[in-house]
Amino acid sequence: MPQDAQTRGLAAAFRAAFAAHPAGVAIVTAAGPDGPAGITASSVISVSAEPPVLALSIMPSSESGAALLAAETLAVHLLTTANRGLAELFARPGSHRFGFNMDWYTAPTGEPIIRGVNTVLRCKPLDRMPAGTGIVLAAQVLQILDGGSIAQPLVYQRQTYYALDTWSALRARA
Repeated sequence: MPQDAQTRGLAAAFRAAFAAHPAGVAIVTAAGPDGPAGITASSVISVSAEPPVLALSIMPSSESGAALLAAETLAVHLLTTANRGLAELFARPGSHRFGFNMDWYTAPTGEPIIRGVNTVLRCKPLDRMPAGTGIVLAAQVLQILDGGSIAQPLVYQRQTYYALDTWSALRARA
């Protein structure tokens, strides 16, 4: 098999493997050079509790991704089922994300903060590492804000949003 076909096959299998792997959904925002910027991300992970550090993957080729990578601080919004529309909005390239019909404000530290999410993590980037076509950004959490929503967490799997609820919890075997 030629190398290009082999690489494409591996890439397709890799995408399929991660499509089957459920992930929590977040919106990442920052103050950009042309106003607020943001993306939907399902790649946010906890790296360390002491000090609190998270990581996520950002595509630098998009205008919003480039703004996030250049920002001095970020806000990572952990979403709930009530935020599905926001997740879809921030995932669409070229969409007008910070409109009048969205409840958000600019924090005193400059980050756009969306109200009505589960939790907002204010972060300072620590390191940016190129990885394939993306950049892995590690960031230290500076502050944790209550986003005001008590809805269930929003989960993404196989290009579909799901609710994570107590009915889906596996019970210990007797």
